[in-house]
Amino acid sequence: MATTRQAERSSPWRAPILFGVLALLFVLEGTTRNALFSGSWNTSLAILNMGIISAVMALGLNMQWGYAGLFNSGVVGFLAIGGLAPVLISVAPVEGSWSAGGMRVAVALIVGLGTLFLASYTWRKLRGTWRVPALLAVLIIGFALYRWLFDPAVMAIEANQAAQYGNLGGLGLPVLLSWPVGALFAAAAAWGVGKVALGLRSDYLAIATLGIGEIIVAVLKNEEWLARGVKNVTSIPRPVPYEIQLQQDPEFVARAASWGVPLAEASGIWVKLAYAGLFSVVLIALILLAELSLKSPWGRMMRAIRDNEVAADAMGKDVTGRHLQVFVIGCAVMGLAGAMMITHDGLMAPTQYNPLRYTFLVWVMVVVGGSGNNWGAALGGILIWFLWTKAESWGPQLIALLTSPLPAGALKQHLMESAAHMRFIAMGAVLLLVLRFSPRGLVPEK
Repeated sequence: MATTRQAERSSPWRAPILFGVLALLFVLEGTTRNALFSGSWNTSLAILNMGIISAVMALGLNMQWGYAGLFNSGVVGFLAIGGLAPVLISVAPVEGSWSAGGMRVAVALIVGLGTLFLASYTWRKLRGTWRVPALLAVLIIGFALYRWLFDPAVMAIEANQAAQYGNLGGLGLPVLLSWPVGALFAAAAAWGVGKVALGLRSDYLAIATLGIGEIIVAVLKNEEWLARGVKNVTSIPRPVPYEIQLQQDPEFVARAASWGVPLAEASGIWVKLAYAGLFSVVLIALILLAELSLKSPWGRMMRAIRDNEVAADAMGKDVTGRHLQVFVIGCAVMGLAGAMMITHDGLMAPTQYNPLRYTFLVWVMVVVGGSGNNWGAALGGILIWFLWTKAESWGPQLIALLTSPLPAGALKQHLMESAAHMRFIAMGAVLLLVLRFSPRGLVPEK
């Protein structure tokens, strides 16, 4: 084991070579048309864009697990709450929603938060027999006032243009502004979760974050006044041109003709390249900032806490405070990724937040890429997303090849119908292979 770790540390070209192999896969996807690759740059760039967003997700989780050893099993919830930002910030306001009940909802939320703070203050300040009755009185009165304000306001908002809207809408601000706001939304939620859950043992923290993640997704699905629930919010503004705008631009039409590329294909490639540029700037900036923090005294302290909490606590380090700090930072990065994803999709659909995709798969990205290594997490995010996407088409092809000698019948039909599950088997196989031959990931922590 010691020899393996030494060999991993002594390979400075390991990461560049792996990134080069990854780039080659995307080139093959864009230029080669066969059973394995589509031969379409539109497809290749679409996978790349979601891969970069996945790398940002993995980077946020890596800050929590790789830096501090915090097991966050509620990644999906923080992505979802970050994805709410483009809806509330960039979508046009819904006419009549604020006059119908918007201000009353805002007051109700302030009352709810005030009740929680007052209950906390009451518990800290009072002692003796009046402590519990006073706390119960604050909670009961606050809850009753909150519901009295909130319920009629929500009914009025959802009744306003219910067929088309039925929600508050947004502020109509530039969509790029919603990305840092999404990070702030997730950071605020993480602070509340961390104040309660980070005092727990690691296994209880995993259970708590799993429950919180599901609660956040359930709220988005059911609170229609906020983001239309399962009715979805469409037409979220883009930070890049629309394909139809490019196709109507004479200069772009002439440019596409000079390239010898069909106009529709050229416009799609141009838009995806613009997205890739934006997402790459965000990812590289985050990696550089994360590398600076990891090599700073703060980063060394975090790794010391991760490796031995008891020793760090004995040396006077605020272990719980530092855990809260890195938990909030990691969730903020996840919220940023959630806002980027909703902007890219142009659609807010709470039903898409599947824990298998947005928690388990992100964990696979971090483990495969290299826990504790920021470049490794980014590599794992893009690579695993590429394999996850391509396994959807590779799986049926593999099953068809393996079952070709079988006679037609129930067994062959069952295997072919089960081919869609090959992507789950593929991810499990990739994870097992990496854990067997490179237990510290493809790009191990230095």
